[in-house]
Parts: sequence; C-alpha cells; structure tokens
Amino acid sequence: MHKNILVIGGTRYFGKLLVQKLLDAGHRVTLATRGRTADSFGSRVQRIRVDRRDHAAMRAAFGGSAGYDIVYDQTCYTPLDAAIAAEVFSGKAGRYVMASTIEVYRKQLGRQEDAFGELDLDLRSVRIDKDCPWNDPLVADENYAEGKRQAEALLYRDGRLPVVTVRFAHVLGGDDFTGRLAYYVALAQSDQALLYANAKAASSFISADAASAFLLWTGTQDFLGPVNAADSGALSALDLHRRVGAVLGEKVRALPLTTQAGLSPFDYPFPFVMDTARAGSLGYRFGATADWLDLAIHQLQPELVCGVQGSPAGAHGGAVNVRLAPSAQPQDACMA
Repeated sequence: MHKNILVIGGTRYFGKLLVQKLLDAGHRVTLATRGRTADSFGSRVQRIRVDRRDHAAMRAAFGGSAGYDIVYDQTCYTPLDAAIAAEVFSGKAGRYVMASTIEVYRKQLGRQEDAFGELDLDLRSVRIDKDCPWNDPLVADENYAEGKRQAEALLYRDGRLPVVTVRFAHVLGGDDFTGRLAYYVALAQSDQALLYANAKAASSFISADAASAFLLWTGTQDFLGPVNAADSGALSALDLHRRVGAVLGEKVRALPLTTQAGLSPFDYPFPFVMDTARAGSLGYRFGATADWLDLAIHQLQPELVCGVQGSPAGAHGGAVNVRLAPSAQPQDACMA
C-alpha cells in the first residue's frame, strides 16, 4: 500500500538513495531540508524548507499537518533534535525511523569480546544534557557518538513517538562525502604507510545501497526499538588498507602504532562489530561487504581523492589531506 512519507534530510548519501527507492515503490514523499543541497527528484517530491534545529520553524512547518504514515529522520544528531521531533510529530507519525550509528556503542569498546547487540547499550543509563551547546557545529562534530546516544535515549524515554532507531555500521559507497575510504585510497596511491592500532580489531560495514534498502524495509514493518544494520564480513583498518591496495594494484605498507592517538578511520584498539541477529529474527538478511567493497574502491577515481602534501608525517602515517567524518574524530568531550 502506498504511504505518505516525510524524509527529514534525504538529499545526499544513502538518504538520497532511500528517497529514490520510496518513489520507485510508489509512495508520496515530502522532503524537509534547509534547501541548501539540490536534488534531482523534480516534481516527484514535495518540499518543505525548514531548519530542523529551529524549534519554532519546525512547529510552524508541521503544526497544521495531518501527519505522515512514516517519518524518516536522517538528520537527528543530538538530544535537542530529538526533543523537537518528539514534540512536533507527536500524534502525527505512524512510524518514526531515526538513522543512528554503530558509534553509540563506542564507549563500550574493550568491555566485551562478543559483537554488540542492541541490548548491550542501556539507554536508561545515558544522561541527557540539553545544556550542552549542541547546535555549535564543532561541538556536534566532536561529540557525534554522544549526541546520537542521547538522541536515542530521549526519544525512547519521551515515549510520544513509535520509534525505531537504525544503528548503521560504517556506511561506504555511493557519493560518500566523508572521505574515509578516500583516505585509504590516497595512502595507497601515494605509497604512504598505514599506522594501525590492532590488526585483529575488525569493525562492521554496510554499503550505502544496503543502508537505504534496510530503511525502506524497516518502514514497512511494525517492530519498534533499536536495530543493528550491517553487512557480513567485518574488516580491520589493516584489512581495508590491504584490500584497497589489491584492488588498485598497489603494494601497500603498514606499521603498528605504539599509541592509540591519531587513529585512522575505522581503526580501533578493540574489535567493533555489531550483531545483526535481531534484524535476522525479524526476517531481514543483509549482504556481504565483499560483494560491494571493490566497486566502491574503484569508484574513487584519482581526481576525486584528496591530494597528498609533503612527506610522510603525523600519526596518520602521512599528511593525507582528507577531511574525516565525525565518527573518525575525537568523541564525547561534552557530557562524556
């Protein structure tokens, strides 16, 4: 059955792929964005221009709405964002799906040997700090994991929305703006050594296409609560570095780090893998990282990879000029 769906965000990365899948399925889609990023959906979508971090603007934009069958929130990063959503969409969302992240488990690294299941994060113990200056972009970036944790905690404690929080593994492929995979491509192309923390510390990944497909499926279900989303085939930073080298035909070098400072993207001192048993019990089967990773590497043409400056230096094994995504930056300075 075709549904009336609101996507908050949805103009880049796997949010854009989600919108295309929703349209292909015949749903009526409205995009809520600040209007700063163009999209290619034309008249196939309705648009609401609004800053989702502006409480008054969100009330004005959706106060008179009859509601939506599904609200996909691709830009809920902090408890302040979550509080706005809980108020504005109370009684107006048949289903509220928040895009969350593997990073909500980051504080628990090294505390258990098994893969992280949804119940391994006790959201009841997460203290919510609304006084933190979350709307400061620097604060938000540096506290990405904590912001997502607190956003989830607020939504479930508030209780006004039928919430699903999809905890995505590290998303790669598509028009990835984070530069994380490009970092490894740049290392290989410049013959710079990767400095890594733990060769056995694998982490979970998912393709952008698989992430959008899981969101599409999730919207059609009736379960609630957190759910992990990851393809099989976890990789360590060293594994990824070597795979990039093999795909590009480059002989890559790597050296173990003696400190945990300055880790590369996806490099962790301990394994960081998610258990997807809950999704499996609900009837969903994910693919394998090996099915799409080589293509994602190939798609990073040399002109799209940031350049290399000067000689090798620094904890990243060289001055590779790649802007890292929030998950690769220092975490939890606010309310840690």
